[in-house]
Amino acid sequence: MNSTDQEVTSIFKETNALLTGHFILRSGLRSGHFFQCAQVCQHLDKVTRLAELLVAKIEHLKPTTIVSPAMGGLVIGQEVARQMKCRYLFLEKEEDLLVMRRNFDLSPEDRVLIVEDVVTRGGRVQEALAIVRKYPSILCGVACLVDRSKGDLDFQTPFQPLLKMNFPTYSPDDLPDELQDIPPVKPGS
Repeated sequence: MNSTDQEVTSIFKETNALLTGHFILRSGLRSGHFFQCAQVCQHLDKVTRLAELLVAKIEHLKPTTIVSPAMGGLVIGQEVARQMKCRYLFLEKEEDLLVMRRNFDLSPEDRVLIVEDVVTRGGRVQEALAIVRKYPSILCGVACLVDRSKGDLDFQTPFQPLLKMNFPTYSPDDLPDELQDIPPVKPGS
């Protein structure tokens, strides 16, 4: 683990954003670990530092507009946009699907970077990409704080996580012994 990974992991642990137990992920899969990014987002000094570290990895993409899906990506997306001096838009949930509302719009001059908190299977990112691709803007990539995908994702655009953590995930009907006796919880992002 390099020094950046160590610092990021330490921030998540200090703020109780990295949890252990038996968790139901948004994907329906189960895990013994969960990133509760809302916990770290209570500490704006920590959010500032995480964004600084992420910006160092994505500044070469030269975005002009940051787009984040609700809810998880809102705080980190806004801070990345602030640090990069970009315009910031967010996508909202409407009947559990992401939509762009509030008269937000993208033009051909916009270089869009999608910023999310945690990516496991990439569902919300795929929804965000589908929305952004409806506009004549330039998609320059996707960034996130934590990539749990095990490298299985292809967004067909550059993808830059701050930290890769590959905790195992399980189908609910194929749980390991250590999770079977723990009641599952769905803490949300």
